[in-house]
Amino acid sequence: MKKNLTIIFAFILLSGFFIKWKYYSPSKLLIKAKQDVEAFNELGLLKNGDIIFQNSHSTQSRAVEMATHSKYTHCGIVYLKGNDYYVLEAVQPVKTTDLASFIARGNGGHYVIKRIKKANQILTDSVLNNMQAIGNQFLGKDYDITFEWSDDKIYCSELVWKIYQRGAGVEVGKLATLKEFDLNNELVKRIMRKRYGNNVNYKEKVISPASVFESENLELVKEN
Repeated sequence: MKKNLTIIFAFILLSGFFIKWKYYSPSKLLIKAKQDVEAFNELGLLKNGDIIFQNSHSTQSRAVEMATHSKYTHCGIVYLKGNDYYVLEAVQPVKTTDLASFIARGNGGHYVIKRIKKANQILTDSVLNNMQAIGNQFLGKDYDITFEWSDDKIYCSELVWKIYQRGAGVEVGKLATLKEFDLNNELVKRIMRKRYGNNVNYKEKVISPASVFESENLELVKEN
């Protein structure tokens, strides 16, 4: 009986590894992401200025998830350049990433794309050009690990929020202060001690990916 249970357990474990390899290996995710992007092109699904959300594998991502109670911990703005889509995102440093690579990098290849409401009216060519010009000013800047509100360094949702607010006059998400987040989780506490020491400014203005995601000014385009 004990031997049978061991065999069953081993089979379940190996099955899990096989499923993970088949569907969630980096190469498989990239292939699937490229297929998605091809479909976007065929259907004309995406527009300049769409916002894409995902959850990454990083320790910071887990901490942000705990602090904001949201599985979406990273976001960027989608633009079409020639015949290719790319994402302007704040990582280290702020840069553009081709859309398929961005999608494949997320947890399980899962992503959500949202669009500002009345986009056809608001996101005129001149507004989009203004947004891109503002975004270009942030290219190459360091990622802000202490989530400050200055433009010296910048984090992902701050980049999205500032581009929309300054370029289109629209606020995608509500600003909060650091003290309004759930900072009681041990992982969150550990990261905060490492980054801030004893100098935490709990009154610092913050915009989280969760707040952008939940913005009433956005509507769903695609979830996968």
